[in-house]
Amino acid sequence: MQAIILGAGTVGTWIADLLCRARHSVTVIDTNPEEVRRINAELDVRAIHGSGSQSTVLFQADICGADICLAVTGDDEVNIVAASMAKALGARRAIARVYAPAFRDMSTFDYQQHFNIDRLLSLEQLSATELARSIRNPGSIPLEHFARGQLEVYELTVAIKAPAVGKPLRELTLSHGVRIGSISRQGRRWIAGGEDEIHAGDSISLIGFPKDVAEARAQFAPESTRVPRRNVIIAGGGETGYHLAQSLNKAEYRILILDEDPKRCEHLATLLPSATIVTANANRRSVLEDEGVGKADYFVACTGNDENNIMAGVEARELGAHKVMAVVGRPDYANVVAKLGIDVAVSERDAVARQVMGFMNDGPIISQSQLPEGSIGVYEIEIDEDVPVTKAPLMQLPLSGRCLIAAIMRDGFVRVPTAKDHLRIGDVIVALIDQNTLDSTISLFKVG
Repeated sequence: MQAIILGAGTVGTWIADLLCRARHSVTVIDTNPEEVRRINAELDVRAIHGSGSQSTVLFQADICGADICLAVTGDDEVNIVAASMAKALGARRAIARVYAPAFRDMSTFDYQQHFNIDRLLSLEQLSATELARSIRNPGSIPLEHFARGQLEVYELTVAIKAPAVGKPLRELTLSHGVRIGSISRQGRRWIAGGEDEIHAGDSISLIGFPKDVAEARAQFAPESTRVPRRNVIIAGGGETGYHLAQSLNKAEYRILILDEDPKRCEHLATLLPSATIVTANANRRSVLEDEGVGKADYFVACTGNDENNIMAGVEARELGAHKVMAVVGRPDYANVVAKLGIDVAVSERDAVARQVMGFMNDGPIISQSQLPEGSIGVYEIEIDEDVPVTKAPLMQLPLSGRCLIAAIMRDGFVRVPTAKDHLRIGDVIVALIDQNTLDSTISLFKVG
């Protein structure tokens, strides 16, 4: 596939190298002639000097024939404009890297839809998502970057006396805003179907809007069986720490954030009123002792510095934190952190790699990712004209047990579908697909 990367910095160079190794054709554009010469000398790519926000430069890079354009310069506004232009000029997919949270906040303005960009990508948010999933449930369905981030996945174990036990799914009265995505029983996980019966001890995933998911949980795990609030201490109040705190349910987690910058702490206190914000250096053992790290259920180090994260993690482990996690960017540290007692190490590069490679698809698939055990894939699919899935309502399509449509995005709005919904041309759906039936299922979304 043909990929165009705008920006030859650390992220752009690394993505270019990643795609080259995967045997894709890569063109890199950068405004710095020194970076262009370096890229041409070090990588098997075509590097062009110029600005990716200028149409003449994009035409020089053959934007009309590009399968994907990744705008990853250090300037949010340049990335958004360049990705939008690339899509308008003929690129099949366009991705823009952004740092400022405002660009991903749809409550004020939907930049992604307005500029017709396929995805706004934040390295910090990707890292926070990886950490949050490791805290909530490492095997949960990775849905955070699909459906515009409006849906959540909640994994729970069905209690013995839960109201849903012994009932098939079709008999459950769930809100229209939530669906049961998968069921795990005795080491096997599968996509939930209407005839599946709920058993005590099953691990199920609820997919939907947060409010609807919270209401549905009562049918599977009554209040008396809920786990008490757990303590999460986050070292570092940057964007990664902020996104992590924001993504954890305040009813289930007690959040404490440590950061050295008083102004940043004041800002975080405004953004996260339910969290405790402390101005302190998380690399000092005395500070960690004073803040009760030894009794923490989770200690997460995401200060922005690999060495500081590792040292804080080591101190937390010695003090008795139950689970220690850290953001570690350098690949050569990968084999070290586990030996130092850090349970989970998250790399921004690895997180971005999974996202980027998930976009390298042909046909109607926009992006994809897999569950850890590989039995279920999550696919973002664009509905084209004259494809089989548009010929009948969802209840009449041969999807049960092998494909679950979890969300429909239409005219800028996201909703959880019902059995009576009818897919339309231009819809974008999020679907869970059994990998054993992938080819036959995807054929329903292809012309002819």
